[in-house]
Amino acid sequence: MAGDVTSGIEVFDLEKQYGLTTALHGVSFKVPEGEIVGFLGPNGAGKTTTMRILTGYYLPTKGDAKIAGYSVLKNSDEVRKRIGYLPETPPLYTEMTVQSYLQFVLELKGIKKKIAQENLEWALESCGLSHKRNSVIATLSKGFRQRVGLAQAIVHKPPVIILDEPTVGLDPLQIQEVRKLIQSFRGKHTVLISTHILSEVTANCQRAIIIHRGKIIHEQAISDLSDRQSLEEVFLSVVTKDEVQGSSKEVAA
Repeated sequence: MAGDVTSGIEVFDLEKQYGLTTALHGVSFKVPEGEIVGFLGPNGAGKTTTMRILTGYYLPTKGDAKIAGYSVLKNSDEVRKRIGYLPETPPLYTEMTVQSYLQFVLELKGIKKKIAQENLEWALESCGLSHKRNSVIATLSKGFRQRVGLAQAIVHKPPVIILDEPTVGLDPLQIQEVRKLIQSFRGKHTVLISTHILSEVTANCQRAIIIHRGKIIHEQAISDLSDRQSLEEVFLSVVTKDEVQGSSKEVAA
């Protein structure tokens, strides 16, 4: 049922410590089924740490999270079956062809053969890779490798999709194509997009969650904005002078 949080993402008071450094301080938020939400913050804010906990790569120091109703602590295998993840650096086996790699991912996910081919064709078509199916991944441009990474995240048609900087390295036309694909997930998949680029959130998402120094400091529906400036002001207000110098061009309208 659309809007049902138990079929989406629930995060409860997550904390993560690396030695004496605390990366997350009691992070909590919810993403209902079928919603596309932007997880926005400057580099080092805690976005990637949160995503790696949600996808089962890290264990939290405290707290818990649920993916489609399953705890990342108690039911990690069930979580992995129901999630698609695109990290900032796509996990590719570059000696394989695009098609053989996606077939390998489908086998890892336990997708039955009678629907695996249908899923494969859908992912290739959705990500603009049909004409590259027999290409060795090592021969592809950075943009096409990013598309292959996106295809592996969706090929098993998971209910929850987590994307870490999904348009990094793409040219303007490819960015528009990826954004169109992400928009097609609305109402069908729960999507969490991590980015430090404000325009990615306003272009793709229904709601923005802003994280800074390991804490959630603001949440707002994009539809509630009278204009984008109010969200820009909130985001820019938590970015230090040094961070602005490194990212202000990307954050600006």
